[in-house]
Amino acid sequence: MTTLPYGSWPSPISAADLTAAAVGLSRGLVDDDRVYWTEAYPRQGGRVALWVQEPDGSRRELAPEHSVRNSINEYGGGAWAVAGGVVVYSDHPSGDLWVLADGERRRLASGGALRYGCLVVVPDRRLVLAVVEDHTRSDQACEQRLVALDLDADNADGGRVLAAGADFYASPALRDDGLLAWVQWQLPDMPWDASDVWVAPLDAPGQARKVAGGPGNSVLYPAWAADGSLLYLDDASGFWNFHRWDGSASTPVHTHPWDFCGPMWTPDPAPYSLLPDGRIACTWVRDWTGHLGVLDPADGSLAGLPTGAVGCELSGRGDRVVALFGYADRPAELRLLDLAGNDSTLLRRASEVHLPPGLVSVARSVTWDSPDGPVQAWYYPPTNPDVRAPEEELPPVQVWSHGGPTAFSESDLRLTTQFWTSRGIGILDVNYSGSAGAGRAYRERLDGAWGVADVRDCVDGALALVAAGMADGERLSIRGGSAGGYTTLAALTSSDVFAAGISLYGIGDLETLVADTHKFESGYTERLVAPYPEGRETYRERSPIHHLDRLACPMLILQGRLDRVVPPEQAEAMAAAVAARGLPVELVWFDEEGHGFRRAESIIATAEHALAFLGRVHGFTPA
Repeated sequence: MTTLPYGSWPSPISAADLTAAAVGLSRGLVDDDRVYWTEAYPRQGGRVALWVQEPDGSRRELAPEHSVRNSINEYGGGAWAVAGGVVVYSDHPSGDLWVLADGERRRLASGGALRYGCLVVVPDRRLVLAVVEDHTRSDQACEQRLVALDLDADNADGGRVLAAGADFYASPALRDDGLLAWVQWQLPDMPWDASDVWVAPLDAPGQARKVAGGPGNSVLYPAWAADGSLLYLDDASGFWNFHRWDGSASTPVHTHPWDFCGPMWTPDPAPYSLLPDGRIACTWVRDWTGHLGVLDPADGSLAGLPTGAVGCELSGRGDRVVALFGYADRPAELRLLDLAGNDSTLLRRASEVHLPPGLVSVARSVTWDSPDGPVQAWYYPPTNPDVRAPEEELPPVQVWSHGGPTAFSESDLRLTTQFWTSRGIGILDVNYSGSAGAGRAYRERLDGAWGVADVRDCVDGALALVAAGMADGERLSIRGGSAGGYTTLAALTSSDVFAAGISLYGIGDLETLVADTHKFESGYTERLVAPYPEGRETYRERSPIHHLDRLACPMLILQGRLDRVVPPEQAEAMAAAVAARGLPVELVWFDEEGHGFRRAESIIATAEHALAFLGRVHGFTPA
C-alpha cells in the first residue's frame, strides 16, 4: 500500500467516467405486456430517450430523433404517457406533442409558446389529459390550464379547457364514469406548502368542487381505486400518508410517521400502484432511507419488501410496477417487479462502470444537535484500497448543500461522490433544516430562516467532523448547486470555517432573484425569507453579494448561460464583486446549459475545474 497525502491519491475514476457509461434513469410505466422508461444521455447533450421492452424481451427506442422531455414549471414533468398501446410524448426543445399508435407517428399538438406536461392517455375516450403552460405573454406571466386533447385532431386551439384560474395544476386522473380529479395550488405556496384536490365531471367542468386540502395542508397524487373512491397523499398528520375520499368525506387510510412521497418538484405520475386486491404498492422514507412495501387500506398495516436498496421510487398499474432502486455500493437499477409472482427483472443499470472491491466509500449517517433539533448528514470517508495517508494527516472535507432547498440527499452510490473519496477527500452531504424526507416539521424549520438555519447546519456539521478528528479544520470547503449554491455563498460570507467555496448556478442576490426568477418559484422566498417588498431589509441582509467584506477565501463559480431559474447575471455580478475585493475567483461559463448541467462536456469540465481548484487551495497535487 502506497502512502500519499490526501487529495493526491491516484483514482481509477476519471472525470470522463462520470458520463462515459452513465445514463439518467427515471421511473417507468407498464402497459399490458410492455414496459416503458426513459434514459438521459449526457454524451448526447442530455437527450432523453423513450424505450420499450416488448413481451418477447426485445427492446427498442421509440423516438430516436427526439428528446422526450418538457420544461413545464421550468423543471419539467409528466412529459410522456402510455395506455392501451397509445404513446404520447413531448419533444424538447420544440414542445411539440407526438402520438405513436398502430405503428404510426404524428404530431398531436404544436408547442412553441405552449408547454404540455402531466400527460395522461385515455384511449377509450380518444383523449389525452394534460396541463398546458401558456407562455404567449411572457415567461413570468405564463398561465396554466388543465385541458383535454383530441387524439384524432391537430388540437390547434391548445385543447378543450377543463379547469383554469389557479396558478398551477397537476396530476389529472379520470374515473371510468368520467369524474375527473386533479391537484391545484396558488402562489405564493409551493405544492408541498399548500395544495388542493378538486373533482369535476369531465363534460361539466363548471361543477368542480374541492374535496381535500387547504391552508397549511399539502395534498398530492390522486388516483381512483377500483371501488370508485379517490386515494391521495395528504400531510395533515405532518407526514404524507394515504387518505381516501369516498364521495362525501375524506379519511386517513393509515397513520405512519414517515413520508410516502416527496415534494412535487416535477409533476410526474403517482409514486405508487393500486393492486387488484385493493392494496397499495408504495415507498416511504424512514431515517433518510427509502423503503418499498405494500400497504393494506383495510387495516392500515404495512408490509416491507426486502430490496437491499437505500432508495426506491416506483410507479405502475396493478401487480406489475417499475421501480428505480438506489444502492449504497453499486449503481442504481431500474427493475420490473411482479408483486403477484414475487419476481424481479433487471431493465437497466445507471452505469456500467465497475468499481474495484474496496474502492467504494459507503455513506455513514451522522447527526448533531441544533437549536431546532437534530440535524442529519451522510459522511463519505476517503476510501482507496491501494493508498493510505500519512499517520498524522487529517483529510480535507467538502460539505455539500443540496438544492431545493426543499429536497434531500440519500445515501445511494454516485460516481460524483466516489470521484472525490477515491482521491482522499471526504464528503459531508448535509440534510440541513428545511430538507424533505422527515416530515413537515423538519421542512418548516427553514420558514423565515433561509440563509440562517441551513448555513448554521452546514457550518456545525463541518465543525462536528473536526471535533471528532475526522477532518482537517484548515482544509474544509463547501459546495452546492442552485439553492445549495446560495447556502454555499451565504456560508462563505457569514463564517470563517471554510477555506474555499464552489457554487454551481447559485444565488448571490435574493432581491434580484425575486424580480427575475420564473413563475413556479416566484413566491417561494415569501415563506423562506419574508414577504417582499415589506421585508426588503431581510433580503439584503441575507444576500451574500452585500457581505463580501466578510469573504476571505477563494471561490469557484460555475454557471449555465441558458439558466431561467437563477439568471446568469447573478453569477456575473458575484464574480465581479469578489474580484473587486482582490480575492481569487474563477467564473466558468457553460454556453449550452440551463439550470443543472446535462451535457457530458459540462459534467467533465465541472469535475476537472473543481479538483484543480481545491488542489490549489488545499495544497495538494491531484494525481
